[in-house]
Amino acid sequence: MTDLVTFGETMLRLSPSGHERLETTDSLEFRAAGAESNVAVAAQRLGADATWVSKLPDSPLGRRVTAGLRQHGVETDVVWSEEGRQGTYYLEHGGAPRGTNVIYDRSDAAVTTAEFDELPAETVRDAEVFYTCGITPALSETLEATTKELLATAQQAGTTTAFDVNYRSKLWEPNEARETLEALFPDVDVLVVAARDAREVLARDGDAAEIASSLAEEFDFETVVVTRGEAGALAHHDGEVYEQDAFETETFDPIGTGDAFVGAFLSRRLAGEDVPAALAYGAATAALKRTIPGDVAVVTPEEVERVLDESGGEISR
Repeated sequence: MTDLVTFGETMLRLSPSGHERLETTDSLEFRAAGAESNVAVAAQRLGADATWVSKLPDSPLGRRVTAGLRQHGVETDVVWSEEGRQGTYYLEHGGAPRGTNVIYDRSDAAVTTAEFDELPAETVRDAEVFYTCGITPALSETLEATTKELLATAQQAGTTTAFDVNYRSKLWEPNEARETLEALFPDVDVLVVAARDAREVLARDGDAAEIASSLAEEFDFETVVVTRGEAGALAHHDGEVYEQDAFETETFDPIGTGDAFVGAFLSRRLAGEDVPAALAYGAATAALKRTIPGDVAVVTPEEVERVLDESGGEISR
């Protein structure tokens, strides 16, 4: 039995070194990057047994994705396709006022045609936790249907289902996203949502505690985690609300911070720890991720524990 199974698209991230512009760079860094695989990597490195499920083109670029994940110990259960391409994105780092820019090149990716019947449903049924996020159903109508069926299949099998709203404005409008995501919520046990997405996409009012409580009540979630950036995170679980401050960090690359938090949070819950401890572990891992280039949290349990020890690991309840 696998602890954690994740499903979604993993792209290849191409980025100039430092803060150079794409139009003038002579070289690009080449990394595998995707929300669900980022979560799998973080969880695997922190002690969980993780498998990433997807569909990839049977090509050198598709195989580069699986190689990038396997180096961190993540198992890959992939449907190989003769059709479709490997999605990529270009990341141009920039400070204020330029900012960091992301340019997607993912149209007609093989994963957008992934149907439930061709995916390893037994792998999902046998997992302790199944995770995906709101990026995946936004990519195609096919993936919207596949995501819904995978979540339903997991829950019917007794697998805990975890879902991150993870809204991307370059993929869909808030109203469209809300309609699609709320149709998935009946099959979700653990919801993760950024406070801004809860307000702008899910049309929720109030502070983070009010948002978490209202979502838990309306959709009967077991756990709702609301992330608040520099203000840390908050969880509603079993009628109780737990708060966790963010840890001080120096940011080199913020991409993937949320995925690192989720992967660490799930790894601790899988290990039997309570929600406050999992929140603290997630926050410490997120802080470490911001010091690491690339999308994945290349961290160790010892490093996370050190952050917790040095910061006191305070949990306010």
